[in-house]
Amino acid sequence: MTFDREVFLARLNTVAELAGWPNRFVVAFSGGLDSTVMLHALAASRSSQQTCITAVHVDHGLQDDSAAWSERCKAFASDIGVDFVAMKVDVDVARGQGTEAAARRARYDAFRNFLTAGDWLLSAHHKDDQAETLLLNLMRGSGPAGLAGIGELLPLGAGWLVRPLLSFSRSELESYAAVHDLSWIDDPSNEDRRYDRNYLRHEIMPLLAARWPDAAGRLKRSAVLAGEASALLDQLADADYRELGDRPDRLALEKLRQLGPERQRNVLRYVIRELGLPTPPARQLQSVVTELLPARQDAQPLVQWPGVEVRRYRDNLYVLAVAALADADDLSSVTVVADMDSIPLAPGLGDISLEQSASSGLSESVVKAGLELRYRGGGEEIKPLGQRHTRKLKKLLQEEGVVPWMREKLPLLYSAGKLVAVADLWIADSAASAPGRAVRWRNRPPIH
Repeated sequence: MTFDREVFLARLNTVAELAGWPNRFVVAFSGGLDSTVMLHALAASRSSQQTCITAVHVDHGLQDDSAAWSERCKAFASDIGVDFVAMKVDVDVARGQGTEAAARRARYDAFRNFLTAGDWLLSAHHKDDQAETLLLNLMRGSGPAGLAGIGELLPLGAGWLVRPLLSFSRSELESYAAVHDLSWIDDPSNEDRRYDRNYLRHEIMPLLAARWPDAAGRLKRSAVLAGEASALLDQLADADYRELGDRPDRLALEKLRQLGPERQRNVLRYVIRELGLPTPPARQLQSVVTELLPARQDAQPLVQWPGVEVRRYRDNLYVLAVAALADADDLSSVTVVADMDSIPLAPGLGDISLEQSASSGLSESVVKAGLELRYRGGGEEIKPLGQRHTRKLKKLLQEEGVVPWMREKLPLLYSAGKLVAVADLWIADSAASAPGRAVRWRNRPPIH
């Protein structure tokens, strides 16, 4: 297939049948061959589509010449009459990722924050990139979702991520660049064979193409078929999930056990992805199925991998973001609260505020006397409003069904050394009035 602006515009029209025509094209513009060709073809088609175009260049700061590259991209955008935005990002490799993965995360976080409703982010991945991605994922032991490779249309932030060049090869893009006398930036890191993708590109793909000239096209077809299989598995997982409860982070154990192990793993992968959590390694996912699900009801088994914990309590299985749960060291401080409109809690625990003029709540005299925010130390007691006796907090939490891993993280309010409120669950009878100041715990993690 010959690449030109008419073929490119036809591809955009096909995508628009699914996503609607964009309010603005945002082009991920690295200055390399692929994005240079795409930006040029898009600008050349303006008379046909009349849509604002903005080229966005992300400087990762990983190359000595990155500032010069940004200026070169700006000059090219100016030459073809396209708006230009340059953004610098910090690449955090301390999270256990490689440089490539960390740079990609930083780049897409920047794009996600830049997009507004109705925007398309155009990324210049092409047929050869798709083939490399499929092979990389195959070497990682990926299932159908990974073997589906790069998606053409995906939601991103307030807009869409669109990859309209997946049907075109790099050689076809090079031919377009030659016809239009385009120049581009060659990133020297693309030659570094230490990176898996570069090794595939320079060592493996030429061998495959020598034996099977249309290797990239064949791999693309396999990716399409894997994508169809992945979509069917997602439909099955969605149907199963709807039978397991109303929250992806809490699944009904008894109904989950009624599924076969293949469907159990399938629905678990699905809800973990829906929660935006890291993909489980195969061993940990198998441990959930073979160790956690059949464990005794009084057991508190735990399966974890970086960023995620899977627990069970009573009749439910819980999928938790570890980063959302504060460590014990974060809960040791005592905060004196005089006029508590709103105060933040430990990391990931939201904030506490008092709502004025509520039908019932803490009395004004208790609030004016001053409040202290603490966390559990053990042995707490309270006589809840409407109950006849003072109760051990430990017993109340068990009866309420508060999950064990959140019991030490509940914010407690004290006045004159006495416990007057347990989060937004109970207010002490002696500290209550009607009307009063209701305790509100906002942005809290799940406690049931």
